[in-house]
Amino acid sequence: MRRIAVVPGSFDPVTLGHLDVIERAAGLFDELHVLVVHNPAKSALLPIAQRVSLLDQSIRDIGLQGNVIVSSWSMGLLVDYCREVGASVLVKGIRSQVDVAYETPMAIVNRNLAAVETIFMLPDPAHAHVSSSLVRQVAGLGGDISPYVPPAVAAYLQRSMV
Repeated sequence: MRRIAVVPGSFDPVTLGHLDVIERAAGLFDELHVLVVHNPAKSALLPIAQRVSLLDQSIRDIGLQGNVIVSSWSMGLLVDYCREVGASVLVKGIRSQVDVAYETPMAIVNRNLAAVETIFMLPDPAHAHVSSSLVRQVAGLGGDISPYVPPAVAAYLQRSMV
């Protein structure tokens, strides 16, 4: 039986913390779907297609290939995507108790709706303080985001925010 998991997120933009979780999750599953999702509660900096492209490039740049699939999903429940690809596990990166409090009810509902379990993974402590919203704020004010994001993202944002 193949072990298939999904790492969902807005990835607006993808950070080194995201990549850390993705890389470690890829080693635990036969197939890993990294899914860019639309979050109606957030105002996005980058269009979904650009997030998918930057995420795909960043994953290739760290040498992950084969069992990692980058895709997007904007209609329907996340568990609908899981059913579609045969995934029984969601992998969520968490940085703090705030993330745990936010993610726990969703994990319970996803398990109740579709028997999809959620695994919480902590990022490397070097990246635990970084969020996409922090990166967007620093970039918007002209700061150096290169310590927090993959090179492809830093170059893209530097070009597009000038």
